Amino acid sequence: MVDHLGLLISAAVSVGNCGDRDGLRVLLYLSKKAGRCPEKVWADYGYHGVEFQQELREERVDLEIVKRRDCKLFRVEAKRWIVERTFAWLGKCRRLSKDYELITSSGLSMIYS
Repeated sequence: MVDHLGLLISAAVSVGNCGDRDGLRVLLYLSKKAGRCPEKVWADYGYHGVEFQQELREERVDLEIVKRRDCKLFRVEAKRWIVERTFAWLGKCRRLSKDYELITSSGLSMIYS
């Protein structure tokens, strides 16, 4: 989870078959535990769903879905570039560019270092 500047708020490393919604629940739990729970979250269409949005409203988090444009030309998508830039910053680190880690906690420590 990143803020509006692309700076890391919280991170979690999980197994490959963990769904996006489960990952967001973990990130919200970790950020709430650290005292930095966001009031608004922008997410892609994978987080869409009435029940999931209601669950986040109970946690006092406003979820806004950022939809893709139907244009085939390259265009910078609103709010999406922030996360993509953060992934690019993390990808510059050689240790994070490949999956060398056996334990998820060591992969998480590489993100924070």
